[in-house]
Amino acid sequence: MPHSSLQLPRTLGDLRTSDYPEKLLSGRSVKDELRANLIEKLKRREPLFPGIVGYEDTVVPQVVNALLSRHNFILLGLRGQAKTRLIRMLTTLLDPWTPYVAGCEIHDNPYAPLCRGCKNMIAEFGDTTPIAWLAAADRYVEKLATPDVTIADMIGDIDPIKAARRGQDISDELTVHYGLLPRANRGIFAINELPDLAGKIQVGLFNIMQEGDVQIKGYPVRLPLDVVMVFTANPEDYTARGKIITPLKDRIGSEIRTHYPATLEQGMAITGVEAWTARGGAGHAGVGVRVPKYIAEVIEQLAFAARDDKRVDKRSGVSQRLPISVMENVVSNAERRALANGEDLAVPRVLDIYAALPAITGKIELEYEGELKGGDAVGRELIRLAVGKVFDRYFEGLNLQPVVQWFELGGTLRLGADVPSGEMVMQLVTIQGLLEKTGALGLTSNEPDAVRASAGEFVLEGLYAHRRLSRSEAREFGADDRKRQQQAEPEETPRQRQRRQFN
Repeated sequence: MPHSSLQLPRTLGDLRTSDYPEKLLSGRSVKDELRANLIEKLKRREPLFPGIVGYEDTVVPQVVNALLSRHNFILLGLRGQAKTRLIRMLTTLLDPWTPYVAGCEIHDNPYAPLCRGCKNMIAEFGDTTPIAWLAAADRYVEKLATPDVTIADMIGDIDPIKAARRGQDISDELTVHYGLLPRANRGIFAINELPDLAGKIQVGLFNIMQEGDVQIKGYPVRLPLDVVMVFTANPEDYTARGKIITPLKDRIGSEIRTHYPATLEQGMAITGVEAWTARGGAGHAGVGVRVPKYIAEVIEQLAFAARDDKRVDKRSGVSQRLPISVMENVVSNAERRALANGEDLAVPRVLDIYAALPAITGKIELEYEGELKGGDAVGRELIRLAVGKVFDRYFEGLNLQPVVQWFELGGTLRLGADVPSGEMVMQLVTIQGLLEKTGALGLTSNEPDAVRASAGEFVLEGLYAHRRLSRSEAREFGADDRKRQQQAEPEETPRQRQRRQFN
């Protein structure tokens, strides 16, 4: 099969005598094409959907089964679960180049044309009929379903201007202006958020899927389209905005459920690929960026905590875009601080995650209890919870009492948001044993000040998350207020204890 557009035949006669296999055009449908190319990839053990993380043992095998079964299918899942990205990657399973009758709106097969115009052209010009070629990426048509989509948008309509210019009767097939679905002929047609599509439009879709015919303005037009139809839907849509009509749902071969990352590592892998953190690369002014692993874990843990929190609407979900957006905001805040202080390296701190609240509150839908508390307050509590869980992974079993004791003896430390790294390290050094404990984070003694400052602050934030230290809004760390109160109160005598219990 030719792979370069420079070698491709340009007339029907040249196509018949070329090395392009005729069997690929005569009787082979798009579903057969996807199946055949998928089988070859499976035999070669090639990755099917590179960049899609966490679906290897769940969603991908079901998609493979649907394609091998030659099914139209739907991906059903909450927002931010890579549904659209996955269906767009189906084009990698199409042939590199596909011939069609040049100028045809529906990319007719030169060996088996559907539309009247192509049939007339081939009858008139024969082997000199011009041939054009479609790249795989051009054989994908996508439509976001909205309630205002019409049958004319999806299927087509009579074009009176075309009829007038050609002097044809308005009922002639040559006067049809084809919609998106016919234009996806010999390719993949995707509809996002299917339940948002009006019921009568869905009726038109299942009629094409089942019968292969279309009626435009009351005129029956026989169009046995060769198309693979894939859909996406959010379960929330079934009750909030619309539903998939039963006859259409019955004709969708496979319903595949997507999901959020199952593990923290999977989530971090997705965020690491998607988030723009390489700020100092070619063509970008700025400073170098180094994101510590524990910061990346806190950001991902934040999304997991939000998905489990009862104050967050489970039906709406928490998109994977949340940790991606938070990571980008966190890096930007660290970058801004480094630029303001004339430093060459930007290393995010936990305080930068708090500065990324605007990237959190816009990504979560709150239940009534959460609305009462407020988005910012819920976001701060989620950050604190995430810091505490990640802190336990690194410091569980380690004795941090000397650090806590330094504050209990009256020590305080204020770590401002824009404090230079060197100055911050000088403050942290005064706390007995603090920076030595950062070795649990995998740091060495010769790390840059920006890295040491971030690690030291993470330890203090972890102690604050577990209420072993207190912290003010001005980021001043001190002894836990409750413990101070307990120390200030005189010890209870047995008689006082007895009287309190009796009362």
